[in-house]
Amino acid sequence: MRMLHQIARCVYGAGLVLLGACSGGAEDASPEEGGVATVLPEEKNEVTVRPLVRRMFYHELVSNGKLTASEEADLYFEASGVVARIYVKNGEQVKKGDKLAELDKFRLHNAVMQAQDGLEKAKLELKNVLIGQGYGAEDTVNVPAEVMRLARVKSGYDQSKAQYELACHEEERATLTAPFDGVVANLFTKPFNTVEGGKPFCTIVGVRQMEVGFTLLENELSLVKRGDKVVITPYANPASQCEGRITEINPLVDEKGMVQAKAVLTAREGLFSGMNVRVNVHRELSEQLVVPKSAVVLRSGKQVVFSLKGTKAQWNYVQTGLENADSYTLVDTGENLHEGDTLIVTGNVNLAHESEVIVAPN
Repeated sequence: MRMLHQIARCVYGAGLVLLGACSGGAEDASPEEGGVATVLPEEKNEVTVRPLVRRMFYHELVSNGKLTASEEADLYFEASGVVARIYVKNGEQVKKGDKLAELDKFRLHNAVMQAQDGLEKAKLELKNVLIGQGYGAEDTVNVPAEVMRLARVKSGYDQSKAQYELACHEEERATLTAPFDGVVANLFTKPFNTVEGGKPFCTIVGVRQMEVGFTLLENELSLVKRGDKVVITPYANPASQCEGRITEINPLVDEKGMVQAKAVLTAREGLFSGMNVRVNVHRELSEQLVVPKSAVVLRSGKQVVFSLKGTKAQWNYVQTGLENADSYTLVDTGENLHEGDTLIVTGNVNLAHESEVIVAPN
């Protein structure tokens, strides 16, 4: 009997606990008692904004180019001979007039002496001819021009003088000097080797300015003019950039529809003649409505910009025009977008019309 009473008491207690639990759940679910809301609040998007303004726009064209020095010269020995001395090496900087190399001058100096001797003989022969014409040997002032011309031809004076000047010039040119400040390049000959006249001995590359030659498409000609800014980036060193200005546009279109152009750079630190570079041409266009590229998104294949009205994003169809690396110009802003409106430039990827947004601090 005692055992039955205890079992009955336990069953009764468990029933009370179960009823209490059910009763408590019902009370929590009651709206009057402050239960859980059935609709969660919509999460707001955090965005950054920028005003729509008119300003200078740099239209950008991209091309490939090659660098060359503004001053670059292949240097030659005018006479063949054996290289006696070389004073420089590749990559060495030289000043205008510095010695680069020289030939063995024995034969050249001997030729000068022979030519000088021939010239002296021609002078004596000229005097003899003038004396034979009845004029004093030293009295050349009163000799008629035609008589003097014939006397110089007969004596061989003019020919001897030309041979002497040529021999002196060749001896002088046997010493190669730098024509301007620059860097030595393409020097491959070694001392005591024979060089042939007419073949370049070395090249001097100027250090003052660099030029970049590049091509433009035929339909881009209207967008480019002399004086436009260019920014070049060497493919070998993308971190190194240099600015310049367009100085030449060749007024001919080749069979591929390309036009040659040239720009002079303002600096040449770390640049070498022959480098391949990327050329960005910037044309200054004033009074343009300009938006960052990040502000323009696509919706159903159309360009859309979101503006901020209060705390909501407004959907605006637009049409962009020119572009550069980070911006577009707007050629059509629709009916609801105007200069001075606040544009959403980031956080707009998942926005819809009249989405609630929070503006992030700058």
